[in-house]
Amino acid sequence: MIKSMTGFGRGENDDGIRKFTVEIKSVNHRYNDVIVRMPKHFSYLEENIKNRIKEKIKRGRVEVYINLENLQTSNLDVKVDMDLAKSYKNALELLNKELYLNTLVTLDQIIKYPDVINVEKEKDEEDVIWNVLSIALNQALENLYNMRIKEGKKLAEDIIKRSEYIESLVKEIEKKSPIVVEEYKEKLEDRIKSILDESVEIDDMKLANEVAYFADKSSITEEIVRLYSHIEQLINTLESKDSVGRKLDFIVQEMNREANTMGSKVGDIEITNNVVEIKSELEKIREQIQNIE
Repeated sequence: MIKSMTGFGRGENDDGIRKFTVEIKSVNHRYNDVIVRMPKHFSYLEENIKNRIKEKIKRGRVEVYINLENLQTSNLDVKVDMDLAKSYKNALELLNKELYLNTLVTLDQIIKYPDVINVEKEKDEEDVIWNVLSIALNQALENLYNMRIKEGKKLAEDIIKRSEYIESLVKEIEKKSPIVVEEYKEKLEDRIKSILDESVEIDDMKLANEVAYFADKSSITEEIVRLYSHIEQLINTLESKDSVGRKLDFIVQEMNREANTMGSKVGDIEITNNVVEIKSELEKIREQIQNIE
């Protein structure tokens, strides 16, 4: 079953000391792009989080939001780099002096600079923290995955419905196609008769050659056969469990190419109208496919 690239999932878990809340949202994207936003002191877990997500999601832009609530006294250690803070202070005072600014250097200014204040985790807590976080992450990921499956099912149903409609239009074209040659022959005979004197006999051989040439030039049998094949391939691909968005897009491009060729070969108004309708439905399918993983 195909999956949409759009979805949302949320998960929570705590161990009595800390509580993690994870929210994941995904939208359509050409590649697999994962962005993680979380407290800075847990940045060492970012690679683990991305790998876990990529096991489940093969395509789309995924944004992960992680929030931490400490349920007890934090076991994190806050350290101040006093030497670095003094260096920043001296540098700011030097700038004040050299630029004749006469402004005071404040604490707010100094702590904005990187590495003045650092939050460090206890190293023996890393595995414990990951175990708590990973459960919340898995919940959010599972909820996201289920929503993508649900949305994918709706997309598949819509694409199948439109594909069946396109197939019915191709059948109408197939029925009309042989009649086009007969109509051309009749129109050609009438035109010749209107130009020539009625006493002049029409050369049946030349007429037959002209009709045969027109029939060969306007034949759309190959395009019809290929369109039927592409429709079948499109529907079968929707049943795949793999990431098929790019493949579906390629199939629709091929279908559109066949429709364009049919439209350029045949000037019949009914067939032309059907071709226009086919192209309109293909464009709607293409828009839907942009959301498929």
